[in-house]
Amino acid sequence: MTSVATSARKRVRGSDRTREIIVETALRLFRERGYEATTMRAIAAEAGVSVGNAYYYFSSKEALVQAYYDRAQAEHEAACEGLLATERSFAGRLDGVLREWVRVSEPYHEFAVKFFKHAAEPTNPLSPFSVESSPARESSIAIYRRVVEGSEGRMDPEFRKELPELLWLLSMGVVLFWVHDTSEGCRKTYRLIELTVPLVDRLVALSHLPGLRGIAKDFIAGVHELRS
Repeated sequence: MTSVATSARKRVRGSDRTREIIVETALRLFRERGYEATTMRAIAAEAGVSVGNAYYYFSSKEALVQAYYDRAQAEHEAACEGLLATERSFAGRLDGVLREWVRVSEPYHEFAVKFFKHAAEPTNPLSPFSVESSPARESSIAIYRRVVEGSEGRMDPEFRKELPELLWLLSMGVVLFWVHDTSEGCRKTYRLIELTVPLVDRLVALSHLPGLRGIAKDFIAGVHELRS
């Protein structure tokens, strides 16, 4: 019984390793040849697997990119664990989470620059707003939910409820800036975060005040209308 279980674990590990090799190979070829010019057959050949085996793990090139989304999201979550466990200020948590995203995404910057035109198409399944991208999107929103729920300080309860998704939309703005950032080490993106977070922190801190609570509610109502 033990040998059967050990054999099963080895097969799972081998399967996971094959999957990772295919993803790594695809990302490299996307960078080198471009997304359109890279075929599943080429990916399989470079990865050292049969075309049928490649399709066994990934039904299409789009599925490979979704796997990249999921992996990048998992790396971001892991990178944020220490920060979210210790930092209590809203500004510190938001600043750290955004900075960690830039840091863990650095190896994929060249790929993102070449691939962006596909993800930017509203009807493309690889858009971060698409149904196909919803698992990675929901996982990302969950990080910003942790940013909000674990932070100290007062804010309007209704605004608090909506804030995680609003912060995710803010992060999409950072991603767009990052894609076009040619500065060394993405210095300008870090500077954008440095300038933006204090402003967001100030607005959030003021959301519970009577004079601004109505404005916050109107803003939330507008977001709901546009989302419906």
